[in-house]
Amino acid sequence: MIARAFGLKRLCVFFYFAQGGVATEQERKLFGRKMIVTNAKEITKKNIVKILDQASGIHRQNASDIRYLWNYYRGDQPILNRIKKVRPEICNRIVENRANEIVSFKVGYLCGEPIQYVGRTGNERTEAEITKLNTYMLDNRKSSRDRELVEWQMVCGTAYRLVLPAQNAEAPFEIFTLNPDAAYVIYSSDFRKRPLAGVILGKDEEGREVASVYTENRYFEVRDGQVIRAEYHALGMVPVIEYPANNARLGSFEIVLPLLNAINRMASNRMDGVEQFIQSFVKFINCDIDETKFAALKDMGAIKVKSLDHLPADVEIVTSEMNQTQSQVMVDDFYQAVLEICGMPNRNGGSSTSDTGAAVIMRDGWSAAEARAKDSETVFKESEQTFLQLVLRILADTDGMTLRASDVEIKFTRRNYEAIQSKAQVLVSMLDNPKIHPLLGFMHCGMFSDPESAYRMSDAYYRENLEKWEPVEVEADAEQGA
Repeated sequence: MIARAFGLKRLCVFFYFAQGGVATEQERKLFGRKMIVTNAKEITKKNIVKILDQASGIHRQNASDIRYLWNYYRGDQPILNRIKKVRPEICNRIVENRANEIVSFKVGYLCGEPIQYVGRTGNERTEAEITKLNTYMLDNRKSSRDRELVEWQMVCGTAYRLVLPAQNAEAPFEIFTLNPDAAYVIYSSDFRKRPLAGVILGKDEEGREVASVYTENRYFEVRDGQVIRAEYHALGMVPVIEYPANNARLGSFEIVLPLLNAINRMASNRMDGVEQFIQSFVKFINCDIDETKFAALKDMGAIKVKSLDHLPADVEIVTSEMNQTQSQVMVDDFYQAVLEICGMPNRNGGSSTSDTGAAVIMRDGWSAAEARAKDSETVFKESEQTFLQLVLRILADTDGMTLRASDVEIKFTRRNYEAIQSKAQVLVSMLDNPKIHPLLGFMHCGMFSDPESAYRMSDAYYRENLEKWEPVEVEADAEQGA
């Protein structure tokens, strides 16, 4: 009965833990989340129960890994279950939550500023509709939804978003960020990997699990292997959209879990070493002492011993101090490896060197961080494009909007002031060249996240103040002629 509940492998680990081993059920090897696919060409009322049964096994494995990674991110890490056989009364359990540090940096660096939509062309109608689209996103608090989505991405390797027509809201649609251990998308098994259904797991009033399934044109509710609800919807797309962090669906710190666990063990062992050095054993040589006399020794701080049978008596403290310098070298090496593998900047900024400018950027790892962020942007934009297609379809039906997803450019407005003086010089040089269109200067100088908007704003400002500047230019020309 117990073997069926835990599974044979989990049962063995449980008994090993009960016997006092240092390995626990929480320690596991993770290699990303698995994509859920089906050979069916379409999901209908006839085959939905069978497909859900086939998908549930993979989802349960993914959900178990997701919960483990989320708890690890929160600080519930294997070191907290540490058991020490030798001197078990000194057993420190110290968590250096580097996983939280990695995720916080990735999320803040990627979407610390709101993601914006800008036009690909200068069409006035398109720009007006994009402005309206951004207003709708603001009403839906999309920036906070994006931050929540990216946090799930960086923790467990994937995230899910649900988009539905709004009911009595300021915007015609609503955006929801789903918990990835209770949601998944089923894809076709062919090379297209087309999303066939989005599944959201929940419970009814009696505590029974209910699966809400969205296909391109149908909505189902399945409970206890029975379809209890089936109806059509007019979205024309699967409204559950997956945002994978990468193809393997790996979390940002998942690949360095062994190093993070080693850092925790090292910190705990070092603290144990300090306490064991302070609470050292007392060694008695050629003398006998009972508990009462030993208690008096601890209270008074002194003891009187007598040699027996011409054997010299002595009392010593058994000490063996841990080499903290060598331990720190190992911890620094582990931490540096974590930063390099995860693509994070290191902490060498405080060291005094002769490097300046781009050399500092390369040395301190900011170039690697920027490269990883751009890679994450590319993957994010693919799912965001699908999200935009669904939103614009809803807006076309409810608001008469004619905007297409291909008209919209997704911009991450991450502030990048690297080599700002050089970029400004490039802009000035290109604007001074009459053979180069000014918009090209704005686009290629690298100063602006939205070069078209910056160009239109600057051009309007120039034309507005042109009459004020013309008399000054005329007077300057007259003075030069004189």
